[in-house]
Amino acid sequence: MGNITEILQTAQQRAQEMGLPYQGALTPVETYELMNSAPEAKLVDVRTSAERIWVGQVPGAVEMEWMSYPSMKLNPHFLSQLEQEVSKEALVLFICRSGQRSHHAAIAATKAGYSNCFNVLEGFEGDLSDEGHRSVLNGWRAHGLPWEQT
Repeated sequence: MGNITEILQTAQQRAQEMGLPYQGALTPVETYELMNSAPEAKLVDVRTSAERIWVGQVPGAVEMEWMSYPSMKLNPHFLSQLEQEVSKEALVLFICRSGQRSHHAAIAATKAGYSNCFNVLEGFEGDLSDEGHRSVLNGWRAHGLPWEQT
């Protein structure tokens, strides 16, 4: 893979091509590389706590629900919680199960003044296979990146 600048440029170009309203879109592998190379980078896992418990989590991620379980209603405190945990100047990498909730979290954070928001495409579990399974085709786990289950 490339250096930090190359990864960020690729992610920014991808976001432009996709018409995304935030800084960039990263693959799980690019995200992992940034986490190891850029100390200011913060991975924010926006899945529910139930998902993290049942499916697994990324070590070192900031955990903050975008939607609350079991109601799956938007967390009204998301932005205030984010401001308590993550600097607005940080490189913020949002991840969820498949990249959808993290996409919305990246939009909300950008609108709230975070200038370096990136979405992790594929998410933690990735897309559904034809058989209806996740973590098979793509996603953080399918790429063999570090995760744990507590």
